[in-house]
Amino acid sequence: MTPSSASPASGSLRKLGASDLEVFPLCLGGNVFGWTADETASFAVLDAYTDAGGNFVDTADAYTAWIEGHQGGESETVIGKWVKERGNRADVVIATKVSQHPEYPGLSGANIKAAADASLRRLGTDYIDLYYTHFDQPEIPVEEIIGALDELVRAGKVRHIAASNITAERLQESLDFSDREGLARYVALQPHYNLVSRDTYEGALQELASRTGLAAVPYFALAAGFLTGKYRPGATVDSARAGRAAQYLESERGPKVLAALDEIAEAHSAAVPTVALAWLAAQPTVTAPIASARSLEQLPALLAVADLELTEQELDRLTAASA
Repeated sequence: MTPSSASPASGSLRKLGASDLEVFPLCLGGNVFGWTADETASFAVLDAYTDAGGNFVDTADAYTAWIEGHQGGESETVIGKWVKERGNRADVVIATKVSQHPEYPGLSGANIKAAADASLRRLGTDYIDLYYTHFDQPEIPVEEIIGALDELVRAGKVRHIAASNITAERLQESLDFSDREGLARYVALQPHYNLVSRDTYEGALQELASRTGLAAVPYFALAAGFLTGKYRPGATVDSARAGRAAQYLESERGPKVLAALDEIAEAHSAAVPTVALAWLAAQPTVTAPIASARSLEQLPALLAVADLELTEQELDRLTAASA
């Protein structure tokens, strides 16, 4: 199979770094597939996302190994079944990751290649569009990691490579090795980045991404649900991630950000999560924030980021509130 050049809603697509991939400005997170969204709900969300012009789906081989009775790979399996039933593989950019699957832990060269083959089987495809190292392992030389990833690219099993949860120093070392040896080079970076978690990415990593042409595809774009606006003092939210999201209310930053989001959302007649995603999408180097939906009701507010452009004053207001 080979990817098609035709894409839905091509006018709204963004180029992913130096790659030939063009992606929708909202990457659909697959972490809920096979977890809080069963197969039927997952298919419905995926259908609605692609019907609206979306084409970028993110998963990992470890999703959902943390659930009792699961082994990891459940999300990939759901996506693979959906793609097979819809016959749309060439129209969807699929990103997955390696290093955290219980049976394929780490970033040794042999494990990277074995894990990729396992992901391909679960996804029911013969190529992965974007393959991330999920969590860096500083004890593994970048030469071994990049070497294995390059083999996958040369074999046609992976189109492009990327990194997540990595330091600026290791990222620079990896890019330098790729450039020096003429091997596959990271085209994207998946950092933890949102309005209430800015410190990990802003600074050295963001500057490196900007300087080297890497596309940022931030995860936890809605801070585990906090930036949806559902979490307020005294409110009880039925969510598997409620504990993590509610912790942002305990900081000074959280309530300030919610107040600014409320004000700007009202001005645009937009939903709070749409505004939070629009701020992130407007940040330097960011190509497509990742957000997940476990039901059809949650999806429209995410998709709307493609059509919402905040003013400089509104972006500055949110940036100041989250400082």
